[in-house]
Amino acid sequence: MDSEAMSTCEKARVEPTSVVSADRLSSLPTEIKGKILSRLKVEEAVRTSILSTTWRDAWANMPGIYLHEGNFARTKFIMLVDMVLALYKGTIEQFGILSGKRSYHDEFARWMLMLSRRSPRSVIIELNSGPRFSSTDRDIQNLLSFCPELTNLRSSSFEGINCLNIQAPKLESLHVDGDFEEINLDASNLHEAILSTPKAKSYQSVSVAHDKEGYVKLPLGSLSEIKTLAIFGFMKYLSKGCILMKPPAVFTRLENFYLAICFWDQRQVLTACSLLQNAPNLKKLHIRSDPLSTRDQDQVSIQGLTLELQMDHLITASMIFFKGLDYEVDFLAKLLSCTPALEEVKIEWMGEMDRSMVLTKLLALPRVSPRAKIIVT
Repeated sequence: MDSEAMSTCEKARVEPTSVVSADRLSSLPTEIKGKILSRLKVEEAVRTSILSTTWRDAWANMPGIYLHEGNFARTKFIMLVDMVLALYKGTIEQFGILSGKRSYHDEFARWMLMLSRRSPRSVIIELNSGPRFSSTDRDIQNLLSFCPELTNLRSSSFEGINCLNIQAPKLESLHVDGDFEEINLDASNLHEAILSTPKAKSYQSVSVAHDKEGYVKLPLGSLSEIKTLAIFGFMKYLSKGCILMKPPAVFTRLENFYLAICFWDQRQVLTACSLLQNAPNLKKLHIRSDPLSTRDQDQVSIQGLTLELQMDHLITASMIFFKGLDYEVDFLAKLLSCTPALEEVKIEWMGEMDRSMVLTKLLALPRVSPRAKIIVT
């Protein structure tokens, strides 16, 4: 057999194999095609619709949709989000919009309404640059009302919401950052919550008759099952007008606690201690020494306070923005005296005073745990 004939025979053997392979890929179940395409960028996955009729709607069944602004012009990014939300056919498992350059507050209400019709289980909205993201109470409420399976909600840099009303029975993780005035939580399955509000007005847990100022409301009672809790921007308002000596819940499952404290404000320190006292199984404590708060002239040293604090299960503690002030050192002294299982305290130095003098004070602090180490970086 001559070489030309052999080449023809080889082609005949190869071509059917290629056709069969192509047919097998195209005949895969819709869900499998969606999972394959989910490894691509959304815009790339959408382009596969021109391959053939069998791939025309495959992208619309991707379980996860993540839309990154990237280098898109604002108009084109809006068109992409609108198209994806309008044409998507399946149930969205995970949905995310991430922007770092432009504002999309005019489109937010429309996107939330369109997204609510897809009943996503996980939603991440991060629009981080430019002015803070404008929204309304109804925008978030529309999303939550039609998403009973929602387990993860993460949203940042928004404003215009008076009451952030979270009613999500299956919600497990909540990260919110915005200029809201009130948070109502009805999420019995919540295991992780990160709550941050940089411009909250005020808060108190018990009404004070002579104080007419509006107060931010943060019902801690609904967090009784929480395992990880972060509170940033609330301590000043949690302690406003009264001291939380008896919080509305005991955090029996809380293991990781993040909070920011202005240490020269005795009300904030007492409030923090009351929260810690009601977390009997706390294992990790992370504190940010608030560098932005201004000192009140009528505040006294922590040494003059009676702090009832006992944390038998705390293993590690850390403090960032540590400036070496006596208020901070006094708090660490209290901490070391009430944590018999403590193994390590990490301190991130940010002070301008004599570091060696402060280190001498820290190392001389008595500690109830013989294993407790102090590490300053």
